[in-house]
Amino acid sequence: MAETPSAAPPADAEATCDAVMDRIGSAAVVDRAVLETILTAVLARGHVLVEDVPGTGKTVTARLLAEALGLGFNRVQFTPDLLPSDITGSNVYDEHEGEFRFSEGPVFANVVLADEINRAPPKTQAALLEAMEEGQVSVDGETYALPEPFLVVATQNPVEQEGTFRLPEAQRDRFIVKTSLGYADLDGEMELLARRADRRTLAPSVEAVADAETVLSLQEAAEEVRVDETVRRYIVELARATRTDARTKVGVSPRGIQRVFEAARARAVIVGREYVTPDDVKAIAEPTMAHRLILTTESSVEGVNARRIVRDVLDRVDVPGVAPEDDADVPPTQRPGDGQGQPTQPTQGRERQQSGRGPERGEPGQRRDRRPPGREPQDGPTEGHQGRRGGSGEGSEPGERDGHD
Repeated sequence: MAETPSAAPPADAEATCDAVMDRIGSAAVVDRAVLETILTAVLARGHVLVEDVPGTGKTVTARLLAEALGLGFNRVQFTPDLLPSDITGSNVYDEHEGEFRFSEGPVFANVVLADEINRAPPKTQAALLEAMEEGQVSVDGETYALPEPFLVVATQNPVEQEGTFRLPEAQRDRFIVKTSLGYADLDGEMELLARRADRRTLAPSVEAVADAETVLSLQEAAEEVRVDETVRRYIVELARATRTDARTKVGVSPRGIQRVFEAARARAVIVGREYVTPDDVKAIAEPTMAHRLILTTESSVEGVNARRIVRDVLDRVDVPGVAPEDDADVPPTQRPGDGQGQPTQPTQGRERQQSGRGPERGEPGQRRDRRPPGREPQDGPTEGHQGRRGGSGEGSEPGERDGHD
């Protein structure tokens, strides 16, 4: 049995995460908030669901992530005739040895891109989801462990639904985050063309800044992050508030609560802390919670957005004040509390600090392109994270960027 790598120190973990995001950003025009969301899933040992129209660079982003982390990468194009054995592998008869031997399928890689997962039948989808949940596959009664670390980046196209098999809510719940890339803003698309003009290959590539052992040590660092009981209660109260919202039929499940907890710890590692603050929870609330909500029929007909519900819940639930153990002697007004150096008492509703979220739509500094007529906003990173993609994924469009899907 392989020895578990030691946890990376906070400063080293933060530097590594920054280097990975910088390396990907040097080759693809991607909002840094999206990269942070995906990297959060990596550190939390979770999986990512990306919903976007073709041409927004989902494939390129997944491949660059694997290259920057120094991990193996496989892409599986899901089609209606794809069989479970096409993913997991099968036993093949070896004429020379006179026996059957197992031939590994494309799922045996560190990073697996499940492209257009909703085009495959449910039986094939279930084969991949079983591998995601168990970290292993079973073929003809034999069990085979998948490599570590293991990450699935599944994509689906929201505009072409003919001939597709929608992921059931119970299966979507198994992805720790759901995000979208969106269209780049004007400067981002100009940068896209400038980078294409400077290279001879169709798709960009990057050199590794980490390896599998480094990723495992980052995951171990996330396991050692402290979460104060008040922050744990905050996570639970947010989840319970989604269940009592009149617009939802089903809110965040107990499994979803655990995934939010894990993502908050991973986010603390990315920013170089050994403890979780309410700001970490607010930063990952939308990408970890929204896709777990099942709306009522009335809400669906009215076009209610699940992310709007999560934002409303964040506005309603009291934000606790938290002081790390090693800051016990620091005056309350200087403790991290809500992330802005404010007193650590709870605040109520919209009067609380919104440090984990950026400008509301229409405020200066928020650059957005027009969304195609009739389209609802796509699920993406939390509001306020801006980059070359022109704002948050929820408020920006999916579109063309570096490379091809």
